[in-house]
Amino acid sequence: MGLGISVLIGLKAATLFTVFTYLRNLGFTLLAIPVLYASLVSFLVAIAAHPSINLPILLGKGTDGRFPIWSLIMFSPYLYFVRLFSALRRLISGEAPYSEISEGLYVGGWPCSLDKLPPGNPAIIDCTCEFPRKMELSGHAYFCIPTWDTRSPQPAEIESAVKWACRKRAQKISVFVHCAYGHGRSVAVMCALLVAVGLAEDWKNAEKLIRERRPCIQMNARHHKALEEWSKHRLSSPSKNQEVGVSSIIFS
Repeated sequence: MGLGISVLIGLKAATLFTVFTYLRNLGFTLLAIPVLYASLVSFLVAIAAHPSINLPILLGKGTDGRFPIWSLIMFSPYLYFVRLFSALRRLISGEAPYSEISEGLYVGGWPCSLDKLPPGNPAIIDCTCEFPRKMELSGHAYFCIPTWDTRSPQPAEIESAVKWACRKRAQKISVFVHCAYGHGRSVAVMCALLVAVGLAEDWKNAEKLIRERRPCIQMNARHHKALEEWSKHRLSSPSKNQEVGVSSIIFS
């Protein structure tokens, strides 16, 4: 499965705390205080992102994709760190910002600007809890299921996103599903969407189809488990969904 966000951010917090201790011992107290604060914020995020807690609402991202002022101030060490890290990673990797999986269906990374958005004024499904919806994208239809990086949307959230996307496709509106890089969270939702519209028999075949178009995808065991749960609780087959739309879903 690889290292999850809790471990990675926890290591970052420990490193920052070590730097704080070193600076304090050198007598640079004023310089050490912001480092201590960044360390404490990282520890809090690491705890909230742990699978046993899984509290993406901690960051305060609203259904409109924006963060309140208190969140931008309180969690600034984390929120601005992930934006900087994202920009550097994209620059180094050279990956395409998005990939067209089928006609009108796109998956990719956080659209930090208009040029990172697919053509045709697509509706947007945002699977991140750490990135904001940019102001210049406010004219696009928008649906948010805030999820921690390396974690998966819950089966009920996947179904809600799929229903929303199917309504947009029925209106001939293209759909762009994104997370941070278009590797995991967004791919899980796209797998379900491909099954729902009848382009794939099951989520495993959908994953293969997406990998053909976007080789860099990296779904983990949590994404697979969520998709398996989503598949088990669907009330109708993909072929039936093509005739009557996406079925309703019941979760115990």
